[in-house]
Amino acid sequence: MKLTMASAKMVSMFILPAMLHAFSSFGWSMAQNSHHRPHHMHVGVILDMESPVGEMAQKCMTMAISDLNATPSQNNHPLKLILHPRNSMGQPLKALSSGENVTKRTLIGPQTSEEAELLGELGDRVPIISFSASCPSLSREKNPNFIRMTTNDNSQVGAIAALVQKFGWRELVIIHEDSFYGNGIIPDLLLALHEGNARVVHRTVIPPQARDIYVEAQLYRLMALSANIFIVHMSPSLASRFFIKVDELGMMSTGYGWIVTDGIANELSVMDQSTLDSMQGVIGIRPYIPPSKRIHNFSLKWRNSFFTKQHPQIPEVNVYCLWAYDSVWALATAAHHLGATTSIEKKDSANKFAHLAAIPLRPTGSDLVRTILRAKFTGLSGEIQLKNGKLQQPLAFEIVNVFGRVKRIGFWTQFNEITTKLDRSTVANQSPSVRDMGSIGWPGSSLAIPKVQRIMPKAGKRLRIGVPIKVGFKELVGVELDPVTNATTVTGFCIDVFKAAIDMLPYGVTLDFIPFTNSNILMGGSYYDNLIYQVYRQKYDAAVGDITITANRSSYVDFTMTFTETGVAMIVPIETSRSTNMWIFFKPLTVDLWLVIGAFFVFTGFVVWTIEHNDNDEFKGPLARQIGIVMWFSFATLFFAQREKLISNLSKVVVIVWLFVVLILTSSYTANLSSILTVHQLQSMPKGESIVLPFNSPADQKFLIDLPFKKHSSYPLRKVEDYANALRDESRKGGISAIIDEIPYVKLFLSKYSDQYTTVETSLYGTEGFGFEGKLYLISQNWFQNHSLYTNQDSAAKVARLDSYSFRGLFLITGITSAAAAIASRKYMKKESTTSQQHDVADKPVEEKFSPVSDIPSRRTGSKHIRRYSY
Repeated sequence: MKLTMASAKMVSMFILPAMLHAFSSFGWSMAQNSHHRPHHMHVGVILDMESPVGEMAQKCMTMAISDLNATPSQNNHPLKLILHPRNSMGQPLKALSSGENVTKRTLIGPQTSEEAELLGELGDRVPIISFSASCPSLSREKNPNFIRMTTNDNSQVGAIAALVQKFGWRELVIIHEDSFYGNGIIPDLLLALHEGNARVVHRTVIPPQARDIYVEAQLYRLMALSANIFIVHMSPSLASRFFIKVDELGMMSTGYGWIVTDGIANELSVMDQSTLDSMQGVIGIRPYIPPSKRIHNFSLKWRNSFFTKQHPQIPEVNVYCLWAYDSVWALATAAHHLGATTSIEKKDSANKFAHLAAIPLRPTGSDLVRTILRAKFTGLSGEIQLKNGKLQQPLAFEIVNVFGRVKRIGFWTQFNEITTKLDRSTVANQSPSVRDMGSIGWPGSSLAIPKVQRIMPKAGKRLRIGVPIKVGFKELVGVELDPVTNATTVTGFCIDVFKAAIDMLPYGVTLDFIPFTNSNILMGGSYYDNLIYQVYRQKYDAAVGDITITANRSSYVDFTMTFTETGVAMIVPIETSRSTNMWIFFKPLTVDLWLVIGAFFVFTGFVVWTIEHNDNDEFKGPLARQIGIVMWFSFATLFFAQREKLISNLSKVVVIVWLFVVLILTSSYTANLSSILTVHQLQSMPKGESIVLPFNSPADQKFLIDLPFKKHSSYPLRKVEDYANALRDESRKGGISAIIDEIPYVKLFLSKYSDQYTTVETSLYGTEGFGFEGKLYLISQNWFQNHSLYTNQDSAAKVARLDSYSFRGLFLITGITSAAAAIASRKYMKKESTTSQQHDVADKPVEEKFSPVSDIPSRRTGSKHIRRYSY
C-alpha cells in the first residue's frame, strides 16, 4: 500500500515516537546487562535497495565497518558498530514499520530528500545521518539532529550560471522534478541565472511518478516553443526515462544544449547503456573528489569484493559511495570519543571498558550529534568538516560531458570560476574562456556551441526575407540561380551586413531569402516601392537590399538605422589638363608676383653694384657696361650662374639672402607648374546640358525640379558599365554630361572608374540611406576593394596661382638685408674718403723735407716747370 506525503506525515506523528521509544528502551536494557561484554552499537540503515546507489552504498558501508575493525586502534576496543539495513523501496515508513526487535541509536539514510523530511519528525530522539539528501530545505533549524554528509544543492548554482554565461546563452528553459527535492533548488538557481544576465523563459515540472506519455506530452510542448537550451534537475530514476524520450523525439540533435545537475551527473557511472546513449552531448556538474592513495586502495578492494556472478560488470565508485563510507567513520569516531569522555567523568577503574556499556545510559542523541559536528578528519571524499549540520561546499565542481563516454572537460571553483586545471596552492588557475575548456561534444555529434533560438511557435513559418533582383551593382545585392540544383544564392554587401546583424543576436534565426520578381508587383510605383508594399502586406517578414529610406516608404514599414552615407551626388567626366596656351608657363605666378620678383632682381643687382663698384674692377668701366653687369648679375643668380667675384662682405650677405629667396621662388614655381600640367580639372557644365537619373532611383524628377539642367530620364542605366557608356559621349553626340544617383552607387562606380570620372556637389538633395547595421567597415572593404562607402572622395580642385602676398615675408627679409647693406656701405665709403684727405695733408711737409737739393724747381720765363721724384 502506497502512502502520500501528507498521510505519511500524519502516521509518523503517532506511530514513530511509540516505535522508537520501544526500540530505545529495549536496546538500552540490553546494554545494562552487558557491563562485562564488548558493547555493540546498533545502527539502522534505510536505503532503497532497488536503486543502484542504494545497493552500492550498502556495500560501501559494509566495507567501512570492515576497515574499522581492521584498524589497530579498534582491535582492542569493545565498541562495535552493527548495521541493520532496511529496504525502503522509496517508502521510509515501510522500513520503520518492519517491527524487528533491534536497538537503533542512529539512522544512516534515508536516501532521498523526501524520506529525510519525513524522518525529521523524529526530532531529537534519533540522530539521522544522510549521505544523499541534498535538498536545501533540509536544515537543522527544522530537524536539530539531522546531519547532511553531502553537499547542498544550492552549492552548484554558481557553476551552472557560469556555464550558461560562458556559452553565451541568454534564454533557456528549466525542467525539474515536482517534488521536495526538485523544487528546493529553483529559487537560488533562478537568482544565479538572473545575475548572469540569463532569462528563464519557461519552466516545465514533471512529477516523479509521471508516466512516459506525460513526459512525452511535456516534451512536445517544449518543441512547440522552439526551446533548445535546457537545465534539468530531477532524480536519476526519472532522468533515465526522461532522456530516453528526449532522444526518441529528436531533441538530442544538433542545435540543442542540455545541462544536468549533480543529482544526475553523480550517477552517470551507474546508469545503463541505453540511458547513456540517449544522453550523448549532455553537460553535467558534480562535486570534484581529488585523487588520493586511500581512494586508489579502496577502488582495488571494491573491484575484488563487488565482482560476483550476479554483477559481472563492476560499477565505478561514485561520490555517494564515498560519502556513505565516511558517514560510518564519522559515527564511529564520534561514538568512541563520546565514550572515552564519559569514562573519565565516571572514573570507574573497576573495569577498563565499563564506560562503554554506560554509553546508552548517559549521552543522548543530541550529545552524539554535537560530537559528530565537531569531528574533523580525512575521509575517502577528502577533508570532512561539518558546519551548520552539513558538509562544506567542495572547493571545486567537476564539469563532465557525455560524449561516447563520461569525460571531464573542466572545473568550476567559487574563486576562479571555470578552469581546466587545478592548482593545489592557489585552488585553481584562472582560465575563464570556454575555448580553453576541453573539447565538448554537443548533441548530434556537433562541436559548435548551440545558439539560443527565438522562443516562437515551432509550427510557425521561417523568416521570409525579400531581396531585390539586380542586373548590375551586384556588389550591393546579387541573386544567382544555380541551373543544376535550382538553388538561389544571395550575396552582396547589404546581405553580409544583414547576416552580421543576425549573428549578433543571442538566439538563432532561420532565414529564407526570396527574390522579388516583376510578377510580384501588384500596385503602381517603382520596383522598390512594390517590394516595400509586399512587406507591408506581410508577404515577406522583412526586405533586405539596397533599399533607400524615404518618407513615403516609412509610412508602410519600419527601417533600421542607416549603414551607408546618405544623399545623392553627380557624376561628371574628368579630363587631364593639356593646355595649348603658349603662355602657360606664366600661370603658376600672378602678375603682381612677377612684377615684384623682377623689381627685386633689379634692386638686388643695384645694391651689389653699389657696394662693389668702388673697389672691385669687375664692376667698373663705362656706364653701359656697368648697367649690363647689374642686370646680368641679378638674373644670373636665378640659375646660380654669376661669374663676378665679390670682395665686400656686405655684398656677400646680400647675395646669400637673395639666393635663399630665389631657391624658394624657383621651387614653388616648379611645383605649381607641375600641378597645373598634371591636375584633373572638371569638365565644364554649362546650363542646358543633359543629365540622367537611373531607373528606380529615388533621386527622381521631384528632387531635381530647380536644377538648371536638361533632364534625360529615358536613358537606360542598370549596370556600372551603362554609366560609363552613357558618359563617354558628350551631349552634342547624343550622350549625357552628368548622372545623378545615390552616393552608394556613385562610390561603387567611382571605385572602378575613378581615373575618368569624379563627383561634384555631393548631397545635392538628402535621402536617408540604406538600412541595417553590423560590422560595416570590414564588409565594405571586402566588397569594394578598399574603396569603402564610408570614405569621401574629394572632387578635383583648381590649382591656385601663387601671388606676392604668399611670399611677403621673403621679400621683406631680402629687402631689409639689401637696404641695410647699402646704407652701411655708403657710410663706410664716406668715412674712408675723409680719412684719406686727412692723410694727404699730413704727408705734404714730410715730402718736401726729404726732397734732394738738386730737386729745386727751375724758373723759366713764361712757364712753370716742376720736377718731382718718386721715392
